[in-house]
Amino acid sequence: MTLALQGATLQIPSAFAAGQGNVVINEIAWMGSIDSTNDEWIELHNTTASDIDLTNWTIDDDNGSAIYQITTGLIPANGYFLIEDTEESTSIVANAIIAISLSNTGDSLILKDETGVVIDAVNSSGGMWAAGDNTSKMSMERIDANVNGDDVNNWINSNASGPAIGRSGSNINGTPGAQNSANITTPTGTVVSFAASASPNQGDAFTLQMNIANTNDIRSYGFDLLYDATALEYISASEGAFLNETGTVATAFNADLENGNLGKVVIGNARLNVPQTGASGNGHLLDITFRGLTAETSTIVFDTPSFVSDGSGDVNVNFENRIVTVNTGNINPDPVTNLQITEGVNRYEIALTWNAPATGADNYRVMRRNTAGIFEEIGNVNVVNFVDTNKIIPNYTYEYQLIAVKGEIEAIGTSGNGIETRGIKGDNTRSDRVDGRDLSSLASHYTLASTDGGFDPLIDTTYDGIIDGSDLIDIGANWASTY
Repeated sequence: MTLALQGATLQIPSAFAAGQGNVVINEIAWMGSIDSTNDEWIELHNTTASDIDLTNWTIDDDNGSAIYQITTGLIPANGYFLIEDTEESTSIVANAIIAISLSNTGDSLILKDETGVVIDAVNSSGGMWAAGDNTSKMSMERIDANVNGDDVNNWINSNASGPAIGRSGSNINGTPGAQNSANITTPTGTVVSFAASASPNQGDAFTLQMNIANTNDIRSYGFDLLYDATALEYISASEGAFLNETGTVATAFNADLENGNLGKVVIGNARLNVPQTGASGNGHLLDITFRGLTAETSTIVFDTPSFVSDGSGDVNVNFENRIVTVNTGNINPDPVTNLQITEGVNRYEIALTWNAPATGADNYRVMRRNTAGIFEEIGNVNVVNFVDTNKIIPNYTYEYQLIAVKGEIEAIGTSGNGIETRGIKGDNTRSDRVDGRDLSSLASHYTLASTDGGFDPLIDTTYDGIIDGSDLIDIGANWASTY
């Protein structure tokens, strides 16, 4: 199967026909969430190294009382498939929205493929659920995917809290779309996996460590990693210490986007020692860094060409894909728009109005450039208007900046200029005439700087932070003028 993704054609491994236990019911939120008891969800887990097509698969609830049908969907190799009652049930994007209605006193759940073959069963007797808590809303987690789902000892209350959240912001006490907190399933043979799940905030760069385990005489590897370029941005990859044995063995590590197109990273490494020998055991293969672009859940997938080779050729490897959940986090709010700066209703006022940003804001900082050339806060409001009455000098152009604040995060400031023309420059006593009173006032403050006690900003008509000859020139230029 191929997938066109932003100009690149990506080869996706074809799904294969599943057998019993290849997909299991892995986690059940039969109790809903703290935010709503109706927000129920069921998570499926693929226990194989191949993608599986779930189109027209069903979950039989209580022997036909309800049939939950997956109309279409693919569960990735070693990955998860999240069925939610509504998209708002959790902050994790659902793979299927199905009207789920589970009894708090227990249901039997039978997973069947499109032909009706039973793939997995949980609580077949229909008795009380083996785990989960209706008070704390802890989900019911499967401990070992390889152990029968009817075994009541194979289920436990989730001990996770977040990063998924409910419709009103409460933590989901479970792991929807990700590895269970109680998981103890250990793959056999050589395993290539990421060290930990990632849950970055939108806009953040994050690094995943890729490891290898249960190996012998490994000499080279090549990985094609598929990722959703609308959710993640590939930044870089770097070699770990496994093949080069902490720099003591020469290697050739390479990583880049295929043809420079987004969506697939091609990584390879090989030992260059002569005579050639391999590395054995467990170790750190590489680090790969992405940036979270949008708040959603996506999966980094090992594509078909991926391989690990020893002295005899390719070895059988269990490649474990990695689900990445990008959270909203503390996103910088958008800046304000349509900033308008005009004369106020009254004289010696400058009025500012603006439009709230699309992302919203809790409050707005009103900044004005001071005589030292630095923006300082002259107001902090939670409305979209402000009137500056702070000793406005007529016919001087002031520079303002509006900063939207959301939580503790500030947007980029939006700037604009304003001027009050209703007055005379040099009329520092505001008598509507420039005369001896203004000259006397200037003389009594002459040489005072803005940092000095008794400094009067109305006399500093040149707005340079000191009362001096330049302000005297303004008086002379407008002497005997009236308003």
